Amino acid sequence: MAEALLTEVDTSEGAGAVDAPAPGGRPFWRRLRADRAALVAAAIVALLVVIALAAPLLSALEGQNPTTFHPALVDSATGGVPIGSFGGISGDHWLGVEPLTGRDLFARVVYGARVSLGVALAATLLQVAIGTGIGLAAGLGNRYVDQALSRVTDVVVALPVMVIALGALAVVPAAFPRPVLIAVVVGLIGWSGISKIVRAQTLSLKSRDHVAAARLSGWNSWQIARRELLPALGAPVITYAVLLFPSNIVVEAALSFLGVGIKPPTPSWGQMLSDADTWYQAAPTYLLIPAVLLFVTVLALTVLGEGVRTALDPRAKSRLRIGTGRKKEARA
Repeated sequence: MAEALLTEVDTSEGAGAVDAPAPGGRPFWRRLRADRAALVAAAIVALLVVIALAAPLLSALEGQNPTTFHPALVDSATGGVPIGSFGGISGDHWLGVEPLTGRDLFARVVYGARVSLGVALAATLLQVAIGTGIGLAAGLGNRYVDQALSRVTDVVVALPVMVIALGALAVVPAAFPRPVLIAVVVGLIGWSGISKIVRAQTLSLKSRDHVAAARLSGWNSWQIARRELLPALGAPVITYAVLLFPSNIVVEAALSFLGVGIKPPTPSWGQMLSDADTWYQAAPTYLLIPAVLLFVTVLALTVLGEGVRTALDPRAKSRLRIGTGRKKEARA
């Protein structure tokens, strides 16, 4: 639990004075900087974000684009295997070319990073918005509102995410932008975890002195939520969102791999993996490059989320830390 959630407001002067919980930003950054694994993961994530944002510039620097076919670079006699070693890597094609079509693999990878990261980010933001709103409404509402919203949350928890996403994506017309559709579908299904966390924390914070003082001062539920609860809920919500982001990347990749996600010619790491399943022997680099990038991205985001969770709650030991000695714990 974050330090902001444990802050007591006993220093208020006057009946109507309400003090906000201490932000604790400096201790958080100090603890996060002390975690070397989290810093390395943050650097990797920052590099991936820069690559995604600079995809047009990087592809222009190489002199290629992700949609142009190069049939002369593949061997039609062998079914479209790239000509040359390591998938056709050369000075003009830094990561080689795509089998059968000859499209530049580097350009498709950097543009695929933009799609995969963008879809996961949009889905995460939608999940946070819906989950936080419903959790706050359930925690601040009366008994009937709380029970109704809790039952809705329980139903959403029980829904099979992949099955619902597959069904929704299969019936929507192909003209609708697939990245937007995937982000909306995943966001509308995966908000239940954040809702439960926010509801539990809201019920705990309602009994705090500063919230009771705000209620006695005549503040309505919206004012209490905006001024007193949301600052304290920031730590657990941010922690859960950072851990949720890599799972959304995996969901997008899985949907694209199953053929209902991103459609060609729009590049996506999951869609590239789906196309590479028949080329893993003839052109292994076509499979390994997006697979390694997806693995590194998910691992870096998971380690970063674990570091953020540990920095926000210094009392909780990292789940990724194994065999820590007593001397290291004493120095920490």
